[in-house]
Amino acid sequence: MKYFCHKLADVQSNSIGDDTKVWQFSIILDRAKIGKNCNINAHVFIENDVIIGDNVTIKSGVQIWDGIVLENNVFVGPNVTFTNDLVPRSSSFDKTYVKKGASIGANATIIAGNEIGEFSLIGAGAVVTKNVGKNEVWVGNPAKKIGYISEDNEILDLDYKNRQTGIQYFWKKNKLRKKDD
Repeated sequence: MKYFCHKLADVQSNSIGDDTKVWQFSIILDRAKIGKNCNINAHVFIENDVIIGDNVTIKSGVQIWDGIVLENNVFVGPNVTFTNDLVPRSSSFDKTYVKKGASIGANATIIAGNEIGEFSLIGAGAVVTKNVGKNEVWVGNPAKKIGYISEDNEILDLDYKNRQTGIQYFWKKNKLRKKDD
């Protein structure tokens, strides 16, 4: 495999895809699976029972614990916190899924056992305690749904209307689209 590993990173896994970059002071344990064309920034820890898809960006200061799955094209901002155990000291871990195209802002906390839906957006500092649906925008502590985001990054209100342009969106073929699309 052809991937970049900074000389000050500790990479034990043999399951890292081509064109992935692992930067200094990151640790990746031996059973972690990481896809191609990922960017693992400095000071990231990735535990064993972790699956990371293709084209994923993980910014500095993030720990990806056992039971976490990041699908393709996910963005994880700096210092995002994932938990994996709802009852500390237990030996079983709750699975957390971050679906394709989702973005999680800096310093957000994702509580174990939740699913972050496809193309959703979690605001910086949010504390996610519930499942987040497809294309939803969640902010606050505890996080609440405040709107939607289209796959072309248009922020919509709870009535599927673009907040700046007033253009109405609709669900069509399981995607948020403008009326004329």
